[in-house]
Order: sequence, then structure tokens, then C-alpha cells
Amino acid sequence: MFHRHSGPSTAGLVLAVHLMLASGAAFAQDAAPTTAPPSAGSTAVPEAPAPGAPAVSVAPAPIPVATQTAVGLPEEEENTRADLPHNLSPLGMFMAADWVVKAVMLSLAFASLVTWTVWLAKTLQLAGARIRATRGLKAITEAHTLEAALGRMGRSSGIVVSMLRSADAEIRLSDAAIDHVGGDGVKERVASALARIEVRAGRQIAKGTGVLATIGSTAPFVGLFGTVWGIMNAFIGISESQTTNLAVVAPGIAEALLATAIGLVAAIPAVIIYNVFARSVTGYRQLLGDAAAGIERLVSRDLDYRKVPNGVPSAPMPLAAE
Repeated sequence: MFHRHSGPSTAGLVLAVHLMLASGAAFAQDAAPTTAPPSAGSTAVPEAPAPGAPAVSVAPAPIPVATQTAVGLPEEEENTRADLPHNLSPLGMFMAADWVVKAVMLSLAFASLVTWTVWLAKTLQLAGARIRATRGLKAITEAHTLEAALGRMGRSSGIVVSMLRSADAEIRLSDAAIDHVGGDGVKERVASALARIEVRAGRQIAKGTGVLATIGSTAPFVGLFGTVWGIMNAFIGISESQTTNLAVVAPGIAEALLATAIGLVAAIPAVIIYNVFARSVTGYRQLLGDAAAGIERLVSRDLDYRKVPNGVPSAPMPLAAE
């Protein structure tokens, strides 16, 4: 009888334990969160509130710091570029330069204008003088007496014509004494007069070229002075702004170097033009020297003709064929 009542009691106890364990598992599932954390790269979608439940406000997610910095960069760059210096063209740099640098640039520009003005004026003057001197030398070479040379020149003007007239005037002034004392003194006086006319003409034709030499030798140093002054102001600006940013420093240095560039632009043409004019003046003086030598030969020939009994021949003797 004992064994018959112990079986049912044990089965009931086991069933009760199973029911307790099942109830505990169900309670644990109800207490656990029903949502899983979102995976990387996925966007969490909030669940709709249940009917009758109170509304819950959801705060927006904060923007990361890296995103804030990236968004703010263009505005900072725009502000920095707005603070950069002015136009960096030659005119813009001139307008923004210091008053001393401006004065240097203006003086060098004026010197360059003087250089080209002198070049134009002296070129025209030298061209005309060389043409007249060449024509006079040809007339002297083809004439056999001083009077014939004057007749060939006619009413022309120029230094050679002045030489011919001066020699003719000296002969006329000494005409009364030539037959008694000879013509040596006349030759000396004519040579002296021609030499002075030649020197005066050379000085006149070279007038103005000294300005070119002055500009060519001093313009680079004047431009260098403007550059030194501008760079000094640029370093002062660096110390005041307390920055070594090249975009802020470079414009001031560029303005300073512009003065040296203008100085070279003024000096290089001045030196070249001066050398060209020096050679042209030398050639012109050689033409005048040849003309003076030809006039002296004409005067000497006229004095010799005075000693001929029949006077001056009507036509020169033909030259021997070379």
C-alpha cells in the first residue's frame, strides 16, 4: 500500500517544479528590453507610441566636432582672403606703396621719359647734321677753289658752310698783306678758325647726351634706395601684425622690388642710347675734320694761284687715272 501512494505524489511534485521554472522564464522575457542596439551604419527608427501613452520628446542628435570644424572652414578661408592685400598688378602695387617709394618710382619714370625724349631729339638732329656735312664735304672735294666750293653750296646752311664762309672772310681780311708777307699767316688763322668752329659744333651736337650718362649711372641706385625703403617698411609691418604668413609679407616686398625694376628700365636704355650717340658724334666730328682739311687745302691752293702770272686756271687739271 505504501508503494501505491508514493508514485502519484512524486509526479505531482515534478510537475510543480516545471511550472515554476516556466513562469520565471516568462517573467524574465517581459523584463528584458525589446530593442537591439543599432548596428554601425544603420539608422534607428523610433517606435510609434502606444495608444493612450504620454508623448515623449526626443532631442536631436548632436553634430560631431569634426563636422562642425569642416563646416566652418570655408567661412574662415573667406575671411582670411578678404584680409589679404590689394591688387598685385604694377599699378595696384604703385598705389599701395609708401610715399617715399612712390616718389622714387615717379622720378625714375620721369627719367625714362627724358631718356626717350633726348633719343628722339638727338636722332633727328644728328641725322640732319650728318646729311648737311656729307653734302658740304662732297662740294669741297669736287671744287678746285674756295670760291667754287661756296658757289656749289649756294644758300645751304650747316657747319661746313660756316667753315667755308669763315675761311673766305679771313682771306678777304688778309688780302692786302698777302702779297707782301706771304700766305703762311693766313693759313694759320684759317686753321685756327676752322678748329674752333669744329669744336663748337661737336659740343653742340653732343649737348644732352650727358643727361643719358647720368641717368644710366644713377637710376639703378635710386631704384635700390626705393627697394631698401620698401623692404624696411615690410619688415615693420611684419612685426606689427605678428605674423609670418607669406601671403601677408609678399605684397610689401613686391612693391619694394618694383622700384628696382623701374630703375633698371630707366637705366638700361639710357646706357645703350648714350653709347650709340657717342659713336655717332665721333663720326660726325670726323666728317667736320675732313671738311676742315679740305677747306685748308682750298685756301692753300688759292694762295698758290696768286703766284701764277696768268692767275687762277679756268678749269682744274684732270686727275690721273688710278
